Amino acid sequence: MIFYAGPLVLGFILGFIVGSRVKINPESKLNFTWGSYITIFIAALAAAYFLGPFPYYEDLPLASGFLAGIVGIIVGIVTLGRYGREQTEQ
Repeated sequence: MIFYAGPLVLGFILGFIVGSRVKINPESKLNFTWGSYITIFIAALAAAYFLGPFPYYEDLPLASGFLAGIVGIIVGIVTLGRYGREQTEQ
C-alpha cells in the first residue's frame, strides 16, 4: 500500500485557508457546538467514501483530499475564524 501525502496536504491547506476566512456574525443566532462539528465530519466521511479515491490512487477507499479539506475547514474555523473584528476590539 502506497501512501500519497499530496492530496492530504493540499486539501488541508486549502481547507484551513477557507475556514480561517469564515467569520461568525454576533447578530446571528447560529451556534456550532462540538456535536455539530462531529456530525459534519461524519457526513464528510460518508461523502468521501462514496466519492472514492483519486484516479490511480490506491491508498484508501475514500477521497482523502476531500476529507483533509473538511478537517482543514473545521480547524481553520476553530483556530482563526471564530470571531469577527467587532468582537475582538471590545
